[in-house]
Amino acid sequence: MERLVERLEKAVERLENVCQGPGMCGDSSAKGVAQYVQAFDALLAGPVAEYTKISREVGGDVQKHAEMVHAGLMSERALLVVASQHQQPAENAFSELLKPISEQIQAVQNFREKNRGSKLFNHLSAVSESIPALGWVAMAPKPGPYVKEMTDAAMFYTNRILKEYKDVDKKQVDWVKAYLSIWTELQAYIKEYHTTGLTWSKTGPVATAGAKAAPAPPAGPAPPPPGPPPPPAPVSSSTDDSASRSALFAQINRGEGITSGLRHVSDDMKTHKNPALKNQGGPVRSGPKPFTAPKPACNANPSPKAPPLLELEGKKWRVENQENATNLVISDTELKQVAYVFKCTNSTLQIKGKINSITLDNCKKLGLVFDDVVGIVEIINSRDVKVQVMGKVPTISINKTDGCHVYLSKSSLDCEIVSAKSSEMNVLIPTDGGDFTEFPVPEQFKTVWNGQKLVTTVTEIAG
Repeated sequence: MERLVERLEKAVERLENVCQGPGMCGDSSAKGVAQYVQAFDALLAGPVAEYTKISREVGGDVQKHAEMVHAGLMSERALLVVASQHQQPAENAFSELLKPISEQIQAVQNFREKNRGSKLFNHLSAVSESIPALGWVAMAPKPGPYVKEMTDAAMFYTNRILKEYKDVDKKQVDWVKAYLSIWTELQAYIKEYHTTGLTWSKTGPVATAGAKAAPAPPAGPAPPPPGPPPPPAPVSSSTDDSASRSALFAQINRGEGITSGLRHVSDDMKTHKNPALKNQGGPVRSGPKPFTAPKPACNANPSPKAPPLLELEGKKWRVENQENATNLVISDTELKQVAYVFKCTNSTLQIKGKINSITLDNCKKLGLVFDDVVGIVEIINSRDVKVQVMGKVPTISINKTDGCHVYLSKSSLDCEIVSAKSSEMNVLIPTDGGDFTEFPVPEQFKTVWNGQKLVTTVTEIAG
């Protein structure tokens, strides 16, 4: 205990000795901590600590995800300390310094992908979509707007959480507010200390790939061991590229003189005027070869297939990894339940009764028949799927899907069909004789400027 008290006293003494300049301390020794590192510690002790606290209360996958986010923020703090003590390094050394953050971002996103069946999938998605904001340190000259863009990407899922738990569980609402406040405060922090990019020390040695931050006690709770973050920023040989561009522009600026170095080709050197040249040996170039996709290498140890799943978890029906299953049926349904169908191939699923929503994700050659949906039917990242409505559904969303047939019932003709980045979509309308008439969903559009705004209309393809 005495040793702990002594360490805390030393930490307080170090903080009291920090100068009050706008950017950082003039001294980069262990006696001082850069002001912008202190400000980042305040962010860790405030919004980040509140987010991790509520995440622990929520528990489960949300708590594990929060630990990964905290590890990423601590990796970023370590980089800030390095920047406060070193001058800006070369591009390749900077990329190495970014790796811990990059690996942690990747870990957060992989966790979401491995837990698609989680009851708190919207929470995982909100974090996964916005966590690349940690890469602001490499986003000069506009790191602040980059963080805002990543925050906006999370809004789709945070709005879902608020809609689901608004009058049900206040803790979930507080979780959304705490998480979003991290990025709001980070934008304000960047605007004050790193407006046009990460601020480096004007003195001290140039940072290298092996540069280590001087130990300093973080303001927040102790982080877990760093796990795997976004892919590292692409390394570009700026010197070589700029030299090549300069040479190119110099050639172009010569105008007509650019052809002065070309050699004259006489008639006896032209194959169409001297047929004898065609009979001479040597390779004949007939233009570039057409692109052929490389054959995938055989994997001696392919990863085992995930087991097929059809079960009810809380209020979510999970139908996953089904192959060649033609008699899948969900019959005992309730209005508050949802169905999530993931990675099913050559299968048929029937959902009886009235259900809240249905999502088809990454399915191929799947047939879905359902009675009534009060919310939305979403089809995402799928191929060659057929969906038949027996009762009513207000909205069907088709996104990133190639090949989708939607069979409507007479009572669902007022259904709205929203599509994006999809092709080969057809809607089949029932006739009085019991048959269906097929209508293609437009895929090609024409956009013109009418003097005040862009006007987009469907393009009729003549054929």
